[in-house]
This record gives sequence, C-alpha cells and structure tokens, in this order.
Amino acid sequence: MYGYLSEHHSFGEVAKKAGEYAEDLAATMLATTLGIEFDINIAWDERKQIYKASGHIFKTSNICQSAEGNKDGLWSTVFAAAVFIE
Repeated sequence: MYGYLSEHHSFGEVAKKAGEYAEDLAATMLATTLGIEFDINIAWDERKQIYKASGHIFKTSNICQSAEGNKDGLWSTVFAAAVFIE
C-alpha cells in the first residue's frame, strides 16, 4: 500500500502541536484519495479513529523537530530527508 508525507512550516508553535498538524495533514490527504468520508471540522483524535475504522489507514505517526531562532533575528536552517528502503 502507500501513504503520504507532509511538511508543515510554522512560527511560534511547539513541536508536539506542529507534529500533530503534519500528521493530520498527511492522513487527510490519504483519506481523500481513498474516498474515506470525514468532517474536517471534527477533532484530530476523532478523525484518526474514523480513518483507522475504514480499514485503509492502519498507522499514523510523525517525527517533528523545532528550533528556537536567534534572538537577533538570524535565520535557522533545517535539512530533512525521508529514505524508503524496501
């Protein structure tokens, strides 16, 4: 089967909240391609149960990293990679 990766850029958001948002985004994109009906306005935990109950989405997870920027406004740079090994 297949899945989705999502990327989320935010400002002033803790890693847990950003990770859950990115996980929700990826699961929502996958659900729409699989034809799973859901209400975007209900909470993530409730939608997660709907996705899993559909029998199409078995597992969702996120790996998130956040950084606190320099107090003088200098940029922070992040490099991320996803590697799939079959």
